[in-house]
Amino acid sequence: MQLFDVYSLYPIEPVRGQGAYVYTENGERYLDFYGGHAVISIGHAHPHYVSMISEQVGKLGFYSNSVENKLQLELAEKLGRQSGLDDFQLFLVSSGAEANENALKLASFHTGRSRIIAFRGAFHGRTSAAVNATDNEAIKAPINRNYPVTFLDINDLDAVRRELEKDDVAAVIIEGIQGVGGIHVPDADYLEALPELCHQHGALLILDEVQSGYGRSGKFFAFQHSRVRPDLITMAKGMGNGFPIGGVLIAPEIEPESGMLGTTFGGSHLACAAGIAVLDVIEREELVANAKTQGDYLIQALRETGLFGEVRGHGLMIGLEMDTSIAPLRKHLLFDHHVFTGSAMDPKTLRLLPPLNVGRQECDVLLEALKTARTTAPTA
Repeated sequence: MQLFDVYSLYPIEPVRGQGAYVYTENGERYLDFYGGHAVISIGHAHPHYVSMISEQVGKLGFYSNSVENKLQLELAEKLGRQSGLDDFQLFLVSSGAEANENALKLASFHTGRSRIIAFRGAFHGRTSAAVNATDNEAIKAPINRNYPVTFLDINDLDAVRRELEKDDVAAVIIEGIQGVGGIHVPDADYLEALPELCHQHGALLILDEVQSGYGRSGKFFAFQHSRVRPDLITMAKGMGNGFPIGGVLIAPEIEPESGMLGTTFGGSHLACAAGIAVLDVIEREELVANAKTQGDYLIQALRETGLFGEVRGHGLMIGLEMDTSIAPLRKHLLFDHHVFTGSAMDPKTLRLLPPLNVGRQECDVLLEALKTARTTAPTA
């Protein structure tokens, strides 16, 4: 049997990791400034994480959501306290796409409507409803186009107002920081205006924090750089540090009904152990503050190099825009400097998404590699 060939692969195979580094079988070390799509939040092979998962799988790895699971309650308590959203409700799933799928479904249940407002450059996942709200026609099959979506420019409040005034919108869905779209940050006053505008016209506001959440921006959620209060918040990537787990935070005004949502693997014992371990480490090691400290340092240093047309982002979610394709630079960084970085939907934007426990030394290694590679890499 062969693998279904849908991925473009680099000829590198990491077999172990430690902190902000991964290693190949022959011992080559690579600095990880991509975190596997921003998934690695507390660093590779953190001992507390390894211990909690190992201990839990030795006791009980899985049982269904038809029985009580105190680990779900512990995870919810810690998440509510650290995020400052302890009045919200938590529904646990297994991925960011599943989180957005269920948030869209809840909005439709709550409003009785189906039209969604999303934004150009948006990425919300690859499952049926989530991909329909994603601004990439190439990854949508005909079956995915199963409800109306209106794509607008980010930060254009008048455009949102005009669409909401049609009184047929179930929800506005927006990323706390656009990730795949190229690290674009919504204006704070724009976000703050959305809830009241949505509610005036019977719609809900969904904040997609799948990539930008869990401390990556220097706040627990990226939307907390403003004073916005969403109705629904989705999360996943950094939530399990590599273990598949996601969730939807649901405002108290939205009441649950038995059977309205469901999942097989979401909230399993092993997933909860991973999620609890991540929250333990984020709190004990003050990783949200570290993301801000190291991110502020990096953003300022990167701007001072003058090598990039624009440096965008918050915390350890940084986009570097060039006037040409970043593909040659990215390959140069990987193969000549052993540094993993990320691409974006915008071919001229490089993404930096390191583990939240990255230190100043690793930041300086990245800066030196970028300076050398930027000046010596061939252009596309």
